[in-house]
Amino acid sequence: MGSHMVWFLFLVSFFSVFPAPSESMVRHYKFNVVMKNVTRLCSSKPTVTVNGRYPGPTIYAREDDTLLIKVVNHVKYNVSIHWHGVRQVRTGWADGPAYITQCPIQPGQVYTYNYTLTGQRGTLWWHAHILWLRATVYGALVILPKRGVPYPFPKPDNEKVIVLGEWWKSDTENIINEALKSGLAPNVSDSHMINGHPGPVRNCPSQGYKLSVENGKTYLLRLVNAALNEELFFKVAGHIFTVVEVDAVYVKPFKTDTVLIAPGQTTNVLLTASKSAGKYLVTASPFMDAPIAVDNVTATATVHYSGTLSSSPTILTLPPPQNATSIANNFTNSLRSLNSKKYPALVPTTIDHHLFFTVGLGLNACPTCKAGNGSRVVASINNVTFIMPKTALLPAHYFNTSGVFTTDFPKNPPHVFNYSGGSVTNMATETGTRLYKLPYNATVQLVLQDTGVIAPENHPVHLHGFNFFEVGRGLGNFNSTKDPKNFNLVDPVERNTIGVPSGGWVVIRFRADNPGVWFMHCHLEVHTTWGLKMAFLVENGKGPNQSILPPPKDLPKC
Repeated sequence: MGSHMVWFLFLVSFFSVFPAPSESMVRHYKFNVVMKNVTRLCSSKPTVTVNGRYPGPTIYAREDDTLLIKVVNHVKYNVSIHWHGVRQVRTGWADGPAYITQCPIQPGQVYTYNYTLTGQRGTLWWHAHILWLRATVYGALVILPKRGVPYPFPKPDNEKVIVLGEWWKSDTENIINEALKSGLAPNVSDSHMINGHPGPVRNCPSQGYKLSVENGKTYLLRLVNAALNEELFFKVAGHIFTVVEVDAVYVKPFKTDTVLIAPGQTTNVLLTASKSAGKYLVTASPFMDAPIAVDNVTATATVHYSGTLSSSPTILTLPPPQNATSIANNFTNSLRSLNSKKYPALVPTTIDHHLFFTVGLGLNACPTCKAGNGSRVVASINNVTFIMPKTALLPAHYFNTSGVFTTDFPKNPPHVFNYSGGSVTNMATETGTRLYKLPYNATVQLVLQDTGVIAPENHPVHLHGFNFFEVGRGLGNFNSTKDPKNFNLVDPVERNTIGVPSGGWVVIRFRADNPGVWFMHCHLEVHTTWGLKMAFLVENGKGPNQSILPPPKDLPKC
């Protein structure tokens, strides 16, 4: 037998015993957190950025890749970065919310976030998770399918990342600090942004973002709402979108001319460039169906067909009215999990923990708050205004440090009242660092009920460490006898951030199969600051792959 043949047979036997190396890769990124002068709305300010960019860089990876992201803090603020929507299976140390899973990265310090993108593909994003730094410290996180695995929809010709945000002319840290001193709400932003640009606004002829397209081609738009405090409508004049994914989970495709996207959420849509030529207006405008102050500057961009003269007029569209609840509901109610053989919707059908959480505002005494007449606005879950600890919860849990938190978070509201209507005489809340403990693999049904205390409002609630299924929603008060009869347990939408409707409720289900300490909070930054947050402590399971991994050596210290 020739030597070539022997070598060939050896290779065949080698690869039958040892499978070919997997396609997954380790990808390295470096984030230098630096101050940079940024000019928007015809005025400049020193701005906290990643690598001097606003918005920050997009991270690209594939499903099952491992990311090593070295974050170097060159600014005067403490910093931490959250990888929003990444499951972080057993790697809570890399989740990023300051004082929850880690102490912040102090000025001059370095921390490397190390995690694997297990079983996820789609659009997620990253942002600062301390103070109000996420106003400018954010970017997209694109997880492509494994090599050779197609999308479950027609392959687009191209892809574009579109990140929506908000911009304040003033320093955002000053804005929230002044608000906390006064006890009142902070100033609303000065403009919305599309990929870091507002488009032309009154008294400022600034350039807007330009999305270049070619006639006949289809584009996958990866939309992220990185705004601090506002749900947004997204439209393109004369064009229809096909929605194919939300929060990095495929959905049954449906057509719409308006996307609704809350802070923290992501949505992938297909846009077919079906026009011959021209420039078409893109709008990002607020949705607010509550009597709350809102930044009403619509951000604009253009879809620009190749071959169109720059002097040709832009074809316009009107954004929906700010209180267009029916447009918002139509969008939300159209979302369904793909629930295919390859991408099943694994909805828990038997429930171990039935939880009922009220979310809303309150008023606590604050003798120094002169503008607030001796009171300050607070926010709470089940009437508990969460107090951030001085050290991080996950290390305290892992190393059994006492005195940092308690595990007596209430599973039901302490007072039963007409949550969505009726006034309450006492608007005061309790305060504490209280967690809710879940055994490994427990199934949870959680009712999130908005309250009308001060004002009913839509709350986009984000759960770290898990995806969950939205099995039901409605207006008014949740009725535990009637409402479960209408639950969708077949193909409910799966996501990581859910809008609790203004004056209504939403019910989510998830399986607690990820040990650690996992933050849950309103993604309206002002409500998080005011205390609309809590955390679940998920215990270790029995098997070797059911425990939190040990902390990395470079985990920051408080």
